[in-house]
Amino acid sequence: MLQALGPQGFLINVSRGTTVDEKALLDALKTGQIAGAGLDVYEHEPSIPGELFELPHVALTPHIGGSTLEAAQEQEACVLANIEAFTAGQPPHTPVPL
Repeated sequence: MLQALGPQGFLINVSRGTTVDEKALLDALKTGQIAGAGLDVYEHEPSIPGELFELPHVALTPHIGGSTLEAAQEQEACVLANIEAFTAGQPPHTPVPL
């Protein structure tokens, strides 16, 4: 995948840290295989490879990609829908396994 991005491409990961092999990413960044990266999640959170901090073409954030007004509104709507379903005697829309 990194090779497919090419030297003009940027890798952005806001999904799961395990989606990206950080060693392969570091190699691609150091050799110019890709242009840069933006990471909000990390392979071994909370541990982040120190080398990522040293690269000028990498932007790092502390796992806050889901901290938006829209995300909070969706979470609230989900909770309210589950409460409404429960009080109506129906199963919740998003049950939590025990």
